[in-house]
Amino acid sequence: MLDLTVIILTKNEEANIKKCIDSFNGIVKRFVIVDSYSTDRTKEICEELDLDFYERKFDNHASQFNWALENTNINTEWVMRMDADEELTPELSLEIENRLKLLPSNINGIILKRRVYFMGKWIKRGGVYPQCLLRIFRNRTAVCEQKVMDEHIILLSGESMTFKSDLIDNNTKDLDWWTNKHNWYSNKEVEEYYNTQKLMTQQQEVKPSLFRGQAERKRWIKNFLYYKIPLFQRPKWYFFYRYIIRLGFLDGKEGLVFHFLQGYWYRFLVDSKIYESQQLGKIVKTDGDLK
Repeated sequence: MLDLTVIILTKNEEANIKKCIDSFNGIVKRFVIVDSYSTDRTKEICEELDLDFYERKFDNHASQFNWALENTNINTEWVMRMDADEELTPELSLEIENRLKLLPSNINGIILKRRVYFMGKWIKRGGVYPQCLLRIFRNRTAVCEQKVMDEHIILLSGESMTFKSDLIDNNTKDLDWWTNKHNWYSNKEVEEYYNTQKLMTQQQEVKPSLFRGQAERKRWIKNFLYYKIPLFQRPKWYFFYRYIIRLGFLDGKEGLVFHFLQGYWYRFLVDSKIYESQQLGKIVKTDGDLK
């Protein structure tokens, strides 16, 4: 068993939490669940699985995760962040088990490649795969950057490396839930658009850079290229880029739905809320968790 604690943030995840835990195949010493007062069977399932279960009022993902780091008595050498709708492939579970304890002392972070499933299909194109995310780190060497939206774990010291095998994002909830979640996300995106500089600290942020890792490159493109394109034009060009140039049309009907909703509809919704706030002075509220 690895000297590893896995932190999972939950809210009404009865459809996903067990398959997430089961995918680790018993290699983990401890699971820490930080729940935002679920109203389904999430708590009951976690108790049945004998997981360490905490409840905390949700403000944002970054604060929730950093609270878990500081307040749940984590004493393992390694810590991992997982979402409840994610799971390890058998290959990744084996790779973590075999490689984590053999890493040199200068390696403090592990980047994992995430593949996204939508309506049961792996979305391979449109620039969606792989999503490279720092998810495993030595205890006390990393934090989650304090952002309302699109937050990343950042290393405070040491180097990182990338494992070969994949992490899976495969939420089993329906399209009603998905669109409701992205409407909720859009409010956060608007707040982030206006308040990025205020919400980030110099020591704990992913620095935008065109020539570093994937997270830094995406942050640079978003801040210095995407948001320079006029309102309502950028969703159109972003969808064209994903669906045509990055071959998203090869992902089939599920890919059409995903790339259109996530690459155009969601981005158009964000622009519409920005426009509403500019024209009518509407203040977008982001308090609270996803209802």
